[in-house]
Amino acid sequence: MKSICVYCGSSPGASPAYADAARQLAREMVKNNIALVYGGGNVGLMGIIATEIMQLGGEATGVIPKALLDKELGHHGLTRLHIVKDMHERKAMMAELADGFVAMPGGMGTLEELFEVLTWAQLGFHYKPISLYNTEGFYDNLIAFVDHLVSQRFVSSDQSGLMMHESDPARLIERFKTFTPSYKTKWADREAVANLLP
Repeated sequence: MKSICVYCGSSPGASPAYADAARQLAREMVKNNIALVYGGGNVGLMGIIATEIMQLGGEATGVIPKALLDKELGHHGLTRLHIVKDMHERKAMMAELADGFVAMPGGMGTLEELFEVLTWAQLGFHYKPISLYNTEGFYDNLIAFVDHLVSQRFVSSDQSGLMMHESDPARLIERFKTFTPSYKTKWADREAVANLLP
């Protein structure tokens, strides 16, 4: 585990606990020699975790579209900052650079990025660990909704396990370091079901 892509809000959120959680995760990453890959911003939780990583002597790689950089949202104190043409290129590069994915508290963009890498894992496009950093129970309702998807047979229980969740950053990092893919892709499951049909 050399690098983790962290998805998180461009806002600090309503609770100071979110910023504290970002700093705690940064400390665990640096302690374990794990570099940060993220969206390249200098605002909100994005800026907090990146700045903490750098201050602790770690490495942080940002990936930001030129349109956002031009609005002075880019973090210029990083190990490296990739400037890309659009959000699609940004997400693809972040995914390529990372060995795993963590979703901290955030908004629509964070959720979109999370579900994209979950879908890619479900389809077998990658086999990297994915986890919610569920500080202050931020993602409790989402975890419950995924359970609902399973109960309604839109997601298999095996595939729901693609989305791990931890509130302790040390435990989260340990699970990533020992992660071994143990699930079937969506298509493999479909083939197994098809074999049972007459």
